[in-house]
Amino acid sequence: MLDPWWKMSAAAQAEAVRRADVSAVELVESHLARIAEVNPQVNAVTQLLAERARAAAAHTDRLRAEGAELGPLAGVPFTVKETTAVEGVPTTFGSERFRELVAPADAPPVARLRAAGAIPIGHANVPTLILAGMHTRSELFGDTVNPWDRSRTPGGTSGGDAVAVATGMAALGLGNDSGGSVRIPAQFCGVAGLKPSTGRFPADHRVLGPDDPGPASQMLVTDGPLARSVGDLRLAYEVLAGTDPRDPRAVPVPLYGEPLPGPVKVAVVADPGGQGVHPAVRAAVEAAAGALRDAGYDVREVADVPRLGEALEAYGRITVTEFAPSWPVVRTLLGPGGDRYIAMAMEQTPPASAEELVKLMGRWLGIRRSWAEFLDEYPLLLGPVFTEPPVEPGLESRDGAGRDRVAAGMRLCSATSFVGVPAVAVPTGVAGGLPCGVQIIGRAFREDLCLDAAQAVEDRLGVLTPVDPRG
Repeated sequence: MLDPWWKMSAAAQAEAVRRADVSAVELVESHLARIAEVNPQVNAVTQLLAERARAAAAHTDRLRAEGAELGPLAGVPFTVKETTAVEGVPTTFGSERFRELVAPADAPPVARLRAAGAIPIGHANVPTLILAGMHTRSELFGDTVNPWDRSRTPGGTSGGDAVAVATGMAALGLGNDSGGSVRIPAQFCGVAGLKPSTGRFPADHRVLGPDDPGPASQMLVTDGPLARSVGDLRLAYEVLAGTDPRDPRAVPVPLYGEPLPGPVKVAVVADPGGQGVHPAVRAAVEAAAGALRDAGYDVREVADVPRLGEALEAYGRITVTEFAPSWPVVRTLLGPGGDRYIAMAMEQTPPASAEELVKLMGRWLGIRRSWAEFLDEYPLLLGPVFTEPPVEPGLESRDGAGRDRVAAGMRLCSATSFVGVPAVAVPTGVAGGLPCGVQIIGRAFREDLCLDAAQAVEDRLGVLTPVDPRG
């Protein structure tokens, strides 16, 4: 028997719709049936957009019948993080306070996916206000479950999208990442994720009002797709990139850069900062390094990444300083216990004075320069996403030791978000019943190099999902 349509890649689904092997309505119905089957077990999809998705699919089928040329993602269902606007639907951030915050228009990445023919099928869960921690638990919708092991977190803050993609409820997920929020749930759920360069994808984060957020939020947060294969990530990348008048930060850089001479050099750092790494994670890095060597890359272990400690300290001081004035109000919106994660950060990292902040902004540029020089020598960097296998839900909010452990685990994600470079998270296999993965980091605006290398890893180590939820 043929596999059901929801098991197919996004590329295969879109090609089948274009060829009339399946109608877009049938494709959407296949995913709605899968959601009805597994979402009660994992609680990833929050606001199901069933009738809207059916109507969009019927419109796609009418266009095909009229002979219109359909887009590269024709009929492909995708989920959208609860932080990102879908026209006519509340953008809740998982908070009771924003239950009725109906979006007047699609956010730029949602609009781009729609223009390519993709169909939003539902919002996906987040930690409350994306501030309550790494674990995907919201005041409004509750806990999302890791489909591989209920005792482990699916990660976050794009955990709902990662689980939806991993279990076949959607072919693509649209998350965002400011320190690992796409890449960590990708690793924990066994899927692939892309954090693009700052300025690669247009966005509009004026969700809660007419004003733009502060400079740290503007620079650190990037929207990014999750998928079950690197090929589907590439499709989403090609659709999402470009400029938009709503986002003057987005720049018109070519999707694909000039080929590099000779074998591409890959620096390998299994334990950034020398703080320790779990043996399963180290083995994943070694497996990916072996795959890249086999594919003809020039893979070299190096001592460490540039200025990691400085990057993490500056990241923390700048974000806390920007966030501190609003914290007394924001903490009241996080629900019972939802303020613990940020409260511990605020206690640990005091806000900077105006003079200190000016110096920190200068240091930020210097750290970015150091990374640019490092990546000029090594166009790619291979390392862990999170330096442990998936941890227990809520570890980061339990106490100071738990928070520090999670912060250390995500350190390479935090640093690479801070310097604005692209990274692709790609699975490498399963250890102890849990998915393992790595990230491949590249020069600014060379997502193509990251995707090429991730494809080489996937070709040799395989794809892990979709999976059925496990008890």
